[in-house]
Amino acid sequence: MNQVRSGDAMLTDWRGAAGRFEAALGGAVLGQTRAIRLLTIALFARGHVLLEGDVGVGKTTLLRAVARALGGAYERVEGTVDMMPSDLVYHTYLAEDGRPRVEPGPVLRQSEDLSIFFFNEINRARPQVHALLLRLMAERTLTAFNREYRFPNLQVFADRNRVEREETFELPAAARDRFLMEIGLEAPQDAESRRALVFDPRFHDTDALIAGLDAGVLDHAALPGIAAAIQHGVQASPAIEAYVIGLWDALVRPAQAGIRLPGLDMEALVQGGASPRGVAFLVRAARVRAWLEGRDWMVPEDIRAIFPEVMAHRVFLEPIYEMRRAAIVPELCRAVFETVPAP
Repeated sequence: MNQVRSGDAMLTDWRGAAGRFEAALGGAVLGQTRAIRLLTIALFARGHVLLEGDVGVGKTTLLRAVARALGGAYERVEGTVDMMPSDLVYHTYLAEDGRPRVEPGPVLRQSEDLSIFFFNEINRARPQVHALLLRLMAERTLTAFNREYRFPNLQVFADRNRVEREETFELPAAARDRFLMEIGLEAPQDAESRRALVFDPRFHDTDALIAGLDAGVLDHAALPGIAAAIQHGVQASPAIEAYVIGLWDALVRPAQAGIRLPGLDMEALVQGGASPRGVAFLVRAARVRAWLEGRDWMVPEDIRAIFPEVMAHRVFLEPIYEMRRAAIVPELCRAVFETVPAP
């Protein structure tokens, strides 16, 4: 019993730290409360994140703030059409003596202290680069220089250029499935946040803004252990388990669930996706959401609150509908919630 009480107290302390972490991020990036909460859930669920949004809405600022408040090492690379997998591992140059030198690249530069790795415009990089990144995400290991490097604290964040189509390589289904969440980041809608971002000089100097945040609000090295404790400490009732399976079935087989959307052939709409791994990620994230809300049991709202970001990118539509997925998939998710009764 003493160990249980000690574990409960530890999780309570970490919940307070998570609140301070979110407050720190909110001071650097205005009007992004939902995105900040989702990023916090992803951190404690130990999942990778794909960010989506227009240029200049604060994606990089948000991730730099995450790295500052989390602690550990932060690296960022820019996706380019000529990037090769080796560019992530090492780079070569001529030293002053004229001899070639080999130095660790962005993945290995900080070695096993690497905490946040940000891949900007990931769809500008070639599939060979995606393949190396996938291994890093799935296994958190990399072999180079005749040794194996391990990255126990690593979480990968990427964003995708969704405007330009020339010289881009869209991520295949397997690559997108490796991301716990796809989080949309839009410019804030409230007038005060928009005014502050445009007229307050504090938000014009990103380096000073990030430097002003408290560093190491969370202990990145202890995060994996806390994440495991959350997964074991938050319970799902049989009713919640049945609810999740019902949502899953309705999402992949909407016609059989009785879902009808105007102008769509529901029998042919969904080609595949929403794998057991994806649903397991959904439950993992929902447990973290319940913990952040101060509960050690899950409720339907924990599932609903993170369902679109965790599941929407795992649904693969028939090609004739794929170009309209931005409109179709949210409607499908809403219909699933309306169809499957919550306990």
